[in-house]
Amino acid sequence: MRVKKRLISFISSFALLGCIALSSFSEVNAAENELKKVDGSYLTMEDSSTGYSSNNLTRGLHLMDGECSITNAARDKIYAYASTTANHDVDYIAVIVYVDVYNEETDEWWQIDWWMEDADDDYFVITSKTLQVERGHYYRVHADHFARKDPDPMEETFSYTNGVWLP
Repeated sequence: MRVKKRLISFISSFALLGCIALSSFSEVNAAENELKKVDGSYLTMEDSSTGYSSNNLTRGLHLMDGECSITNAARDKIYAYASTTANHDVDYIAVIVYVDVYNEETDEWWQIDWWMEDADDDYFVITSKTLQVERGHYYRVHADHFARKDPDPMEETFSYTNGVWLP
């Protein structure tokens, strides 16, 4: 009887030890698979990424939302897109688009291009551009979105994508 209890105790202890070891291995493995985040953007191996302006609580009286995206368009090209949407026709609406490359040495995003699109007496503005870039880097797009309806002040929000790898 004692031998049977000791055997059950030994098997239970061994099973518990195995569960603990497996659990810690899973935590280490999960930590290795986590994506690196730099200035709000994860470094991913995806072909595209889309970013949206903040949630509904940050919407303005006139400004509804903003969106930007980046797509691996070809061997050495990326496609960048951004838009700003107002709740109704406004006096002025705009989007400023920034394209960044990730610098591994400084662990920072470096701006490589920017442009702006704006309109008067409209509710929507959109812009896109295909850029030739160097392969072997992460790229992202971020955008500032603006809307103004007199006599109210300018409203602003932002959006940004994750970094996409260009092989």
